Amino acid sequence: MASVSGSPAALSAEQAKVVLAEVIQAFSAPENAVRMDEARDNACNDMGKMLQFVLPVATQIQQEVIKAYGFSCDGEGVLKFARLVKSYEAQDPEIASLSGKLKALFLPPMTLPPHGPPSGGSVAAS
Repeated sequence: MASVSGSPAALSAEQAKVVLAEVIQAFSAPENAVRMDEARDNACNDMGKMLQFVLPVATQIQQEVIKAYGFSCDGEGVLKFARLVKSYEAQDPEIASLSGKLKALFLPPMTLPPHGPPSGGSVAAS
């Protein structure tokens, strides 16, 4: 495990990859998978309930990992980590990919409602 002293913003892109991979791995731990499944069941695919039930559990799982890297063990630490990751996404496709995988673990896929425009709503490929 890497030891980070001082500001958590001192994580390099390589360290951010390691931490992201550890966070993703933490979601697959049996006890965390159960916690997330229970939260998703309580949310019933309702976005408001996702924020109420799923997001806090996902935040706790992330906190458990990132606190070892100098981030505070609260919502602010998770936000700082998310901002750091976001700052590296444009520069590093691997970080962008890992970040997308992490988001997919706790954000439902966004789908368009079935009641779109009846016709003329398609975009022609050129």
